[in-house]
Amino acid sequence: MSIFLIKGLQLLLSLSILIILHELGHFIPAKIFKTRVEKFYLFFDVKFSLFKKKIGETVYGIGWLPLGGYVKISGMIDESMDTEHLSKEPEPWEFRSKPPWQRLIIMLGGVTVNLILGFLIYMMILFVWGKNTLNQKDLPSGLYYSELAKSIGFESGDKILSVDGKNLDNILDVNKHLFLRDVSVISVKKINGSIIDLNIPENIGTEMMNSGDLRPISVNLPSIIDSVIPNSVAENVNLQKGDKIIGTPSKKFQGLFDFREFISNTTSNNFNLIYERGKRLDTVNVNLNSDGKLGIYNLTDFNIKFKTEKLGILESINQGFSKGYWTLYDYIAQFKYVFSKKGASQLGGFGAIGSLFPPTWDWQGFWSSTALISIILAFMNLLPIPALDGGHVMFLIYEIISGRKPNDKFMEYAQIFGFFLLMSLVVYANGNDIYRALFN
Repeated sequence: MSIFLIKGLQLLLSLSILIILHELGHFIPAKIFKTRVEKFYLFFDVKFSLFKKKIGETVYGIGWLPLGGYVKISGMIDESMDTEHLSKEPEPWEFRSKPPWQRLIIMLGGVTVNLILGFLIYMMILFVWGKNTLNQKDLPSGLYYSELAKSIGFESGDKILSVDGKNLDNILDVNKHLFLRDVSVISVKKINGSIIDLNIPENIGTEMMNSGDLRPISVNLPSIIDSVIPNSVAENVNLQKGDKIIGTPSKKFQGLFDFREFISNTTSNNFNLIYERGKRLDTVNVNLNSDGKLGIYNLTDFNIKFKTEKLGILESINQGFSKGYWTLYDYIAQFKYVFSKKGASQLGGFGAIGSLFPPTWDWQGFWSSTALISIILAFMNLLPIPALDGGHVMFLIYEIISGRKPNDKFMEYAQIFGFFLLMSLVVYANGNDIYRALFN
């Protein structure tokens, strides 16, 4: 089974679960308040349905267009644009006959379910599979700092001690903190043992976005030879597969990137190179050709070894809540970049969402991606755009505050505007996916 198909099936299953539960969030309070629900659909049934069955007063079905789902509530202007009933007197079982506070609860039901679901899934993941941690000391070659990171003050060989006074469970989360969480100070330990505090610029997130360097701090791969090119300089000095490049007599390499930087920038083609074979160090004299190539391929498939910490039920609840909170916080924080030229180009559709899932069927990865998407859906649905739950909530809050209901004709036009705005965003986001797939 291809990776594309595996990711696609996971995406379909995840969205199906989230859509059904989201619509249940509307359906249940509607029934509690004795509001008639005419349809309950997974996916949209434009012109026809794949399946439908009427039970009681509600038609349950599956549409063919996988862009969401819906419940059709009597007496409500929604995405179905069925406005014929509005010319008649309101019936007691219609949405428009209910008090504003009841309508508000019905409209917030889907968002509430998605939000709670995301938090609960994170709690479940931590309880079942535990928490993965990555300490810098478990990285044999430490961390690699890009030019952007070096401009802040990081240097090769630095060890990160804390971020705003806090230790990170996963050292690579430092990038997320830099990008989204307004980091002020990062404490580092230098190679010479001194400890200093690096003051982080306020605009570091913007710099990361504009430069495209969203991971200025990453794992520094060990400089291990994967293969030697025949008749190359490396073969002539008897370098072999598995040899680890240590450095020169005057400079120790922290890892692969230091070694590559040295080769690219060296002013002399003749130097002594220290390497490790087995547990023995040795030195060879290297005399590069005019092309400046040593003639090796380095090992780049480095398996990062996370440690798993088992958690009890109370710890899982506490840390799962924290995980959900920061996931929501980070998503809201990055939303500001959408309105920049660079950020808009990064918007993605179903392809980007599908890429969140693992390339093999892995339940931990599946549920982790599902939790993230659930929280994203909660936030996106709450945006004050007509045709989204947030649009309806906005008009209901206006009604509650002003005591006046928006005109039905205005609501109809607002719904049409919101629908076309959303469809435009869907087309744009998926167009970005296609463009990146073809040209990146």
